[in-house]
Amino acid sequence: MASSSSEFETRLYINGEFVPAKGTERLTLSNPWDESVVASDVQVANAEDVDIAVAASRAAFKGPWKMFTGAQRALAMNRFADLVEQNIDRLARIESLPTGRPFSMIKHFDLPHLVSVYRYYAGWADKIAGKTFPTENGTYKIVRYEPIGVAAGIASWNATFLYVAWKIAPALAAGATFIFKASEKSPLGVLAMAPLFAEAGFPPGVVQFLTGTREAGEALASHTGIDKISFTGSPLAGRAVQAAATKSNLKRVTLELGGKSPAIVFNDAPLEAAVGGVGQGFLANSGQICVAASRVLVQEEIAEKFKEAVIAQFESVGKGLGANPLDPTTTHGPVVDKSQYERIISYIDIGKRDAHLATGGSRKGDKGYAIQPTLFVNPKEGSRIWTEEIFGPVMAIKTFKTEEEAIELANDSAYGLASNIYTTSLSRGLRVADALQTGGVSINSPYLPEIQGPFGGMKQSGNGRELGEEGLHAYLEPKSINIK
Repeated sequence: MASSSSEFETRLYINGEFVPAKGTERLTLSNPWDESVVASDVQVANAEDVDIAVAASRAAFKGPWKMFTGAQRALAMNRFADLVEQNIDRLARIESLPTGRPFSMIKHFDLPHLVSVYRYYAGWADKIAGKTFPTENGTYKIVRYEPIGVAAGIASWNATFLYVAWKIAPALAAGATFIFKASEKSPLGVLAMAPLFAEAGFPPGVVQFLTGTREAGEALASHTGIDKISFTGSPLAGRAVQAAATKSNLKRVTLELGGKSPAIVFNDAPLEAAVGGVGQGFLANSGQICVAASRVLVQEEIAEKFKEAVIAQFESVGKGLGANPLDPTTTHGPVVDKSQYERIISYIDIGKRDAHLATGGSRKGDKGYAIQPTLFVNPKEGSRIWTEEIFGPVMAIKTFKTEEEAIELANDSAYGLASNIYTTSLSRGLRVADALQTGGVSINSPYLPEIQGPFGGMKQSGNGRELGEEGLHAYLEPKSINIK
């Protein structure tokens, strides 16, 4: 299906309206399914645009937004959720075009999840309580939780609407204002969504959207008018955000920096669930998921049977690759763009030297950026396909003998975001979950963040948490008041 720039809003959304960027840089976005141009005049924010957005956020925070009660914030958030539901097909299509992500996935998972997150945090908006403590030393002690001020978010391209939920919704419930920078690979969906905030009743400046490259991200991270920044992306970029935030005004920082997540399949695993969870759970979104279990550890007794079942599943998915992501029946699409395709292929080339290629390993078709689901077996010690996040449909399997060995191999990583355990023994599942050094663990299923629980990682997978009550408190500052 052909598209044109006139279909989409490509300007910046600042202070309640679309405005042209101050600079002249423009982006061209292509459809990774067929390499056709989706939009050729996407405007790019620079430091001056960031200054303007911060000023509008600060004015809104001190002005009309400050006057909203918790119940009024909740009402606006629930109205926004309703509007997203009413526009779900349009938003899913626009997000799909430049990313290649299946329309069906965005419509049936991403956007309903966003709606649920806004409704969850709307429920918190009028329930942010304080504390009092006994006057044992003659002092009456009060603790208040106040909104942090102006917050910003920088998101990766693989699930933009989820980050609009995880970062913005708790900030709004807390009473903060928010500036969101989408990835330059996936800005169109959030720009289409932006006016719904005004329609829902949010004052101008409360929620703003910038499209930008590295310059805009650096300007947000280093801006002294921003009190908190939440970043999702690579460890390298996350370190830069942390350094800029520290050097500027010590703004609060939440970092979600991906992972190289392990799945451990014990010999008593429910095999059908394990094969489905490991295979389909990993290939969803073409492996472009931060919690994807790309390191699979299988106990020796079932390794051959398990491997053959995963190969069959990978090859079945591979046969269906190449369909238009806009088709409601399409479940797997290409990787996001040429640069990501080339990066993944470079890792596949490493794998062909370091391990046995069991299936896949090449491009699917002669146009677009679909990569066959690729499985490597027993990579050599220290291979980069085992230690580094590839962010594509490339998985590696190793075998293990004992539970202790599995735990040691799983924890032998710089990352610590998520892990999966497959076993029918409840005691083993809980014992291993306790030993794994990851922020999230799932037993007998792929790990997916749950709205009520905190999501985030250990080690170089980042710091801080999103979702749940912890996600709300990331946008609140406790204040102690003592009365003699």
